[in-house]
Amino acid sequence: MDKFKAITNSFSIDTEVIFSGSFCGDKALGGKTEGDCGHLHFLKSGKLTILSDTGNKWMFDKPTVIVLPKSTEHQIISSETQDAEVLCATIKFNALEQQQLIANLPKLISIGLDQGPMQDTINWMFDAINDTGLGHKSIVDKLCDILLIQMFRQLAEQGTILQGMLAGLSHPALAKTIVSLQESPAQGWTLDSMASHAAMSRSKFSELFRETVGQTPNDFLTDLRVSIAQQLLKQDKSVAIVANSVGYEHGSALARVFRKKTGLSPKEWLQKLHAS
Repeated sequence: MDKFKAITNSFSIDTEVIFSGSFCGDKALGGKTEGDCGHLHFLKSGKLTILSDTGNKWMFDKPTVIVLPKSTEHQIISSETQDAEVLCATIKFNALEQQQLIANLPKLISIGLDQGPMQDTINWMFDAINDTGLGHKSIVDKLCDILLIQMFRQLAEQGTILQGMLAGLSHPALAKTIVSLQESPAQGWTLDSMASHAAMSRSKFSELFRETVGQTPNDFLTDLRVSIAQQLLKQDKSVAIVANSVGYEHGSALARVFRKKTGLSPKEWLQKLHAS
């Protein structure tokens, strides 16, 4: 079983390309007007400098995928002597499950490109950008989503992510249990049953899970259930049906947990989502 399948099948990312082409000069990004979103930059050619609001400076001079996964004020600056060919997009992770993925990531992630799936995706992106046919913008945005998923996969396989959900999925002793939680959130999971599923004692499982994933097994399960509930609510399923689907007997029980995690009731969260 592909241990990433349970996440990637339900990924909910809003990606919007905000610039593509030759870039000269500097541009500030990540301000309050853009809202709570991260950024994806792809340098196809030329030189690009990224300066963060805290004074950190990164310089790139070869094809590179650059991701600032969390909302970060920054500037992109091209070389004074040569335009840079770049693509810039905003990215927003909609569900708690995905927010767990980025919680412990560095402020900036950069991946140099060689031949492989990411290079193929980027080639398709630029082909789609140059195509002015019907739906080309939607195609580019979806290819950005695919690029991010490929990036997460590569980071996990390389061991770059040291803590968080992907670290758990990359851990041989925890992966099977985490996938089972994702696939069967309605099951009556307890700490004992999760530990037994991982063939560990309760105390050893709890300690290893917390050290690897960054939260307790029960907190992880609650966040996971709320995240899946969000995806089901977006499909216009009733709160009662959603509650049963993620392990709560009544809609009121889900509503209490949902408000605790998001600050909103399921209905309020949907209204806010549709308004945005």
